[in-house]
Amino acid sequence: MTDYAKLFEDDRAHFMHPSTHAHDHASGALPGRIITGASGVRIRDHQGRELLDAFAGLYCVNIGYGRTEVADAIHAQATQLAYYHTYVGHSSEAIIELSARIIRDWAPAGMKKVYYGLSGSDANETQVKLVRYYNNVLGRPQKKKIISRQRGYHGSGIVTGSLTGLASFHQHFDLPVEGVKHTLCPHFYKAPAGMDEASFVRHCAQELENLILAEGPDTVAAFIGEPVMGTGGIIVPPKGYWEAIQAVLAKYEVLLIADEVVCAFGRVGDKMGSQRYGMRPDLITTAKGLTSAYAPLSAVIVGERVWDVIDSASSREGAMGHGWTYSGHPICAAAALANLDILERENITANAAEVGGYLNQQLRQTFEGHPLVGEVRGDGMLAALEFMADREARTPFDSALKVGPKVSAACLERGMIARAMPHGDILGFAPPLVLTRAEADEVVGIAKAAVDAVAAEVL
Repeated sequence: MTDYAKLFEDDRAHFMHPSTHAHDHASGALPGRIITGASGVRIRDHQGRELLDAFAGLYCVNIGYGRTEVADAIHAQATQLAYYHTYVGHSSEAIIELSARIIRDWAPAGMKKVYYGLSGSDANETQVKLVRYYNNVLGRPQKKKIISRQRGYHGSGIVTGSLTGLASFHQHFDLPVEGVKHTLCPHFYKAPAGMDEASFVRHCAQELENLILAEGPDTVAAFIGEPVMGTGGIIVPPKGYWEAIQAVLAKYEVLLIADEVVCAFGRVGDKMGSQRYGMRPDLITTAKGLTSAYAPLSAVIVGERVWDVIDSASSREGAMGHGWTYSGHPICAAAALANLDILERENITANAAEVGGYLNQQLRQTFEGHPLVGEVRGDGMLAALEFMADREARTPFDSALKVGPKVSAACLERGMIARAMPHGDILGFAPPLVLTRAEADEVVGIAKAAVDAVAAEVL
């Protein structure tokens, strides 16, 4: 019989958890949870309680939990070849097949090569190095600055944490570092009074252009953005946004990095967010849905424009000095291949579009006009509720009330995991892409009960 009391004791004594209040965890003031199993869209904890996971872990378990096909693929690869590095041209069958499938079947037109890591954070560190290399070998050493957006999320490293446009990832870390700039978040709900959607898009594009001009176009190298913002609040771009942004980037020869860590591999109801929103990226960052989190793997997808420069430069400069020990790990590649097999065979991207559309429709019908809810938004299998003290005036609650975390906690009490987002009082949804309509109804029903309970407390 498992001794959970001893496990919790060791957990509090020895495990440093990410994004966790250190003292409250160590002291036991923060209740822990040990996850013991999962299947479909549900997880089980040490108390035997089953919870509907309406956030797919961290947006990542696209094919759902408990898919033995992936476990079998991992086992088969581990028995054949558990590991060998990919330096100086070494490869494996799994990583070769995976690279071809990503370029051929999933990436937008114009992409050429794939480079691998283990997480979205390390993938975006690779992107920064590629941008610097690209401009250095082109004889433009001053063109290095990267523009991100307020509320964007691009990782937790030193540079990637700087690219992230959320204050909590900068505090006490001396971030952002020099050379990282931030422009407007494309959240139309928060647009200046009197602006319609088209005017707001023009405003976003103009603010980006103003920033490029202020910094000097010869110093700005790249712009990074999520097709749909994730951790910043699940923010869908207004109509025409990416077209307007790309026109500015083209004008000043600024590379576009599409951070598809959340959106790629079906989540927005298309293969990637780039196809859905008309983006023509030079570089793409992917991770989470690539393996549905059955193994850690990220992929930087390099477009022809950048690859041609790298290829040409190698004749003069030799091999690029960049690599990770586990780049192209064969076990992770095998997991990714099995994951893609499931996504394609079961047409899960189409399910994300159909059931995700239904989920968003039901959320709008249920919560638009609710006295606690200011905005209902989402696309594909992504959705969010933003809570306001005054819905009409768009007046936020005092942050001390912790309305978003209270709604999240009320959902958990009722058997569902939905995420309190870190910027504002926002409840986020990103279920596994295998969600059914009946399960979507369950998500909405639990959310309604939770929101009503908190509304009765704070309004």
